[in-house]
Amino acid sequence: MSPAAHAGRIVPAAARVAGLFPSHFSSRHHSSTVAAAADVATTTPQAGAAAAPHPPKMSGPEVRQAFLSFFQGRGHTKLPSSSLVPEDPTVLLTIAGMLQFKPVFLGQAPRKVARATTSQKCVRTNDIDNVGATARHHTFFEMLGNFSFGDYFKKEAIMWAWELSTVVYGLPPERVWVSVYEEDEEALALWRDVVGVDPSRIRKMGAADNFWASGPTGPCGPCSELYYDFHPERGTGPEVTLEDDSRFIEFYNLVFMELNRDAAGTLTPLAAKNIDTGMGLERMAQILQGVPNNYETDLIFPIVAKAAELAGLDYAAAPPAAQTALKVIGDHVRAVVYLLSDGVLPSNVGRGYVLRRLLRRVIMKGRLLGIQGEFTPAVAQVAIALSGDCDPAVAGNAGRIIAEMAREEALFSATLSKGQKQLDDMLARALAAGSSSSSDGGSSSSGPVLAGADAFLLYDSFGFPLELTRELAEAAGVALDDPGFEAAMAAQRARSSASREAVDLTADGGLSQLAAALPAGTSFEGYGASDLVLAGCRVVGLLQDGAPVQEVAGQGVAVDVVLDRTPFYAESGGQVADSGYLRGSSSSSSEASSSSSSSSSSDLLLEVSDVQKGAGGRLFVHSGMLQQGSLRVGQELTAEVDTSLRRRIRAHHTATHLLQSALKQVLGPDTCQQGSLVEAGRLRFDFNLSRPMTQEEISFVEALVNGWVADASPTTTAVMGLKEARAAGAVAMFGEKYEDTVRVVEVPGVSMELCGGTHVSNTAEIGSFKVVSESGVASGVRRIEAVAGQAAVEYLQLLDGVVRQLAGSLRVKLEDVPGRVAALQDELKAASKQLADVKAQVAVAKAGALASQAVPGPGGVGRVLVEELPGLDGKALQEAAVSLLAQLGDPAAVLLASRGEGEAAGKVSFVAALSPQVVKGGLQAGKLVGAVAKVCGGGGGGKPGLAQAGGKDASQLPQALQLAKDTIMGASF
Repeated sequence: MSPAAHAGRIVPAAARVAGLFPSHFSSRHHSSTVAAAADVATTTPQAGAAAAPHPPKMSGPEVRQAFLSFFQGRGHTKLPSSSLVPEDPTVLLTIAGMLQFKPVFLGQAPRKVARATTSQKCVRTNDIDNVGATARHHTFFEMLGNFSFGDYFKKEAIMWAWELSTVVYGLPPERVWVSVYEEDEEALALWRDVVGVDPSRIRKMGAADNFWASGPTGPCGPCSELYYDFHPERGTGPEVTLEDDSRFIEFYNLVFMELNRDAAGTLTPLAAKNIDTGMGLERMAQILQGVPNNYETDLIFPIVAKAAELAGLDYAAAPPAAQTALKVIGDHVRAVVYLLSDGVLPSNVGRGYVLRRLLRRVIMKGRLLGIQGEFTPAVAQVAIALSGDCDPAVAGNAGRIIAEMAREEALFSATLSKGQKQLDDMLARALAAGSSSSSDGGSSSSGPVLAGADAFLLYDSFGFPLELTRELAEAAGVALDDPGFEAAMAAQRARSSASREAVDLTADGGLSQLAAALPAGTSFEGYGASDLVLAGCRVVGLLQDGAPVQEVAGQGVAVDVVLDRTPFYAESGGQVADSGYLRGSSSSSSEASSSSSSSSSSDLLLEVSDVQKGAGGRLFVHSGMLQQGSLRVGQELTAEVDTSLRRRIRAHHTATHLLQSALKQVLGPDTCQQGSLVEAGRLRFDFNLSRPMTQEEISFVEALVNGWVADASPTTTAVMGLKEARAAGAVAMFGEKYEDTVRVVEVPGVSMELCGGTHVSNTAEIGSFKVVSESGVASGVRRIEAVAGQAAVEYLQLLDGVVRQLAGSLRVKLEDVPGRVAALQDELKAASKQLADVKAQVAVAKAGALASQAVPGPGGVGRVLVEELPGLDGKALQEAAVSLLAQLGDPAAVLLASRGEGEAAGKVSFVAALSPQVVKGGLQAGKLVGAVAKVCGGGGGGKPGLAQAGGKDASQLPQALQLAKDTIMGASF
């Protein structure tokens, strides 16, 4: 829509053309901010100018293009939206328009342009429960922004914001309100004296609302916000607050980065001042399209309408709850489509969990609306069709997006089906109980309550998200016992903790007492290869069965030892603990000094089998068995780590880092760790991927890792601040908690990770790397098991031995083993087919003898045969049934059974065959054989005329055959 078309506006021709055709003005020079400001001043209307009572309508794409064109015409470079998967490791998803410019604003990267404008894809889930319930909360949204990197500042930003709002978008000035930071007199004067906003429509607000900061320290500054007034008739008195959502909507935020805050909290002016702004596309579309909420704009409503169509609803006539559910679908489907397009895959952690949660909420809402069958791909098609102006790449990824949504919907639908009956039973019991309190001691209610323990069972056993259980319960008029659920969750965490730890590290009177006696904790001093034998380690605590003791003696006695310093690595970060020995004199140091030189004492030897962290990770607890001598608190020992095992563990840990880098190269940069295990004998690495890896991909990964090993690159470690490490690009495991100071392990040019584990000093020490297996462990999560170093040599030796033994048995060369095995398989397959044919012929021959035993059918019509035919497998039994049916004619019904032999002893097979006239009469072979097999503890089914089944309990065969006879004779031929 042309700004020149706005009634009552006088806009210079150059400004009109620049707004519509910015490319015609690309050669204009905009380096003079003073000239630009002067130009704005001549075109900016005063706040009191005459205006239409409502703004003109614009489509969502027009709103976006008008914003970008406006700033392109003022010297801004239009930059593309960055991915929803940010480069910034401190955030999970792109949550703001300025995120891609954060390094520039923080002085960590040079500016590439002086001015920029973008329409940025964003996803936020902190307000997910408000989606659909309010007029303007979203998970996915577009943030329009204009940015200045040390170029123009406050005056230009304010004047352009007013011109864009009132001229380009045509908002009546009397409907636009402004907020300023309470101490920002400069911004106040610009709005009031230069732009001409009536002071009664300007509100001063505190730092919580109108002061932006990048963190505790660093760039910061005041901000100013523009609000649209839906009800100007309510006046402009001092009692009016901009927080009244029924009246106002914030649509444009201007951040003035002009200050720097140091560690002492002192604010000083920045040498280069920056501008960061954001306008919500959906909010401006709501204003200009005159709809009651963002969901009814043309950006979202087509998706909502499609969902309503699938649910058989008229959105306008639907009840409020149904409208809310449709809005949630409209919002979440947009988020899911763009996340999938940007490479995020459903999983149970990190971004994948966000995606899975959003998609499952869509499916859940669809179920509650009565949508049957698969529907998310159909709704997604609408979102994809709307994506062109926002992100053209989405259409190109449509096939992958649709396939992944269909797969995830099928998985979750299966989960819902399994748990739905359980939940229905639970809700029925809760409704029957009436006003009773929850059975597990949770909160009471005046109405029916679903017990927290029941909700947890659904969550733990069936994967039901708590919010799904809550919504289904509320739909049935049943409240949820939240305290009971939390109690069950806490109990499970306690059980999990107990099962993981060999020693109760939280026992009262045990480790907690030792922690108080050693405030600094155990000092780990075993990173270097030369540090694996450490003398002078003082015993600060001994535990037996979790209780503190002063002395331990006796061969074979189990004990837990806490030292003040140790070279032993305690299990953490996926790496297993070291093992080794503690050595010393059985006499305490004080006893040794007072005893005569002739005093004899046996040497102390304690074998350490495990090391765990306790007291919040501060203490290292060495668990082991006393081999000889005695041990007392206060003794000084020499700690010796098993260097052979440590060497193997180090090789596997560094190989794990290389493996992750290789997977990122082969599968894509979004591949990330979902869990790991590093042992002396192997490594295990879980990662996000929704499909099995191909053999070619696995081979490529192996080649990359072995190439880096052969490069003999040195590994480096550095201790630095967490922020510094993330800024340097170090990979952090999502969900892990890190201290302010972290250890960074780097293989230059290959890998950089936050890691406290032990590693080789050079990749050549790894020796070799071999993938042993690749498998799925959960939906969207794959697992690689591999070996490195000496373990790889041992694995290859094992394979070599197996192949050599095969070659000897087959009397062929090593390289001919695969071909010979394939030939044997073909021979076996042919022999098996011949045997099956012979068995079928025997079965038909046996069946011929049975034909005479058929009896008349119901009412004397047709023939019926129900018999046991020994010694036949399922295929032969089917051949026999088909042959008998052909002999008996139509109408006829045959049901045969055969007991298993050998390994199948105790089991039974069934086959039912029915002629067309019998099937036409209403009897079906699948249902018949399924019911009969159920008597023997089995089941099965098939087509109406021919079906098979199996049972686990052959002792019930007589009863099963009698049921078959009764059922057939009770049918109508």
